[in-house]
Amino acid sequence: MAVTAAVLRELHRIHQQLAELRDRLERGPRQIRAREANVSQLQAQLDEAHERVKQTQMTADRKQLDLRTGEQRIVDLRTKLNTCSSNKEYQTLLEQIAAAEMANSVLSDEILDGLEKIDKLNVTVKQVQEGLAAGQHELEKTRRAIDSTAAATQAEVTRLEGEVSRTENALPSDFKGDYDRVVRQKGADGLAVADDGVCSGCGQNITLNMQNELRLERAVFCKACGRLLYMPEG
Repeated sequence: MAVTAAVLRELHRIHQQLAELRDRLERGPRQIRAREANVSQLQAQLDEAHERVKQTQMTADRKQLDLRTGEQRIVDLRTKLNTCSSNKEYQTLLEQIAAAEMANSVLSDEILDGLEKIDKLNVTVKQVQEGLAAGQHELEKTRRAIDSTAAATQAEVTRLEGEVSRTENALPSDFKGDYDRVVRQKGADGLAVADDGVCSGCGQNITLNMQNELRLERAVFCKACGRLLYMPEG
């Protein structure tokens, strides 16, 4: 069976182009999924930052309410000082006032710390918002870029698939099975040029007998990697 090098060269060329185009089609959705995952992660970070601000603000609000309650208690205790009936009761009220003032002082410090923390958290929120906006912009930019080329790329794939079918018609029928098997298993890597007695696919030397078989346009497979070999042009 005669297997011309020209046919195999042409088939290898088309298969390589198809592999690159198919990879491009598959790479597009992968890029979009990666951008979407990044946006989702940034959104989660923003939600977490907002929640931290909310919880910290709620804690500060509760402490401010406690402070107002404590301040009112001091007012009430000072009012009671004017109606004391004994020195002991007077001293007890003074001690309660001192304790309440100490507690209020601690609350005031905690409230200030909380407000400072909220300011810092709001800075973080703004930074994450900016990162999310940038991530969303990149996602839309990637989608537009892929959408603008996907149709043309698919059309080229379809054209080349037809070209492959037409070129494969030139292969001997008794060889078609072996060709289909190697292409199905390896794709574009199923073929390789044998240049100067070396398989370009794996770099292994081929025997003189195999080189003679190639010159006689017979089907030759590399014994090392299984690729279908063909002679270089010229």
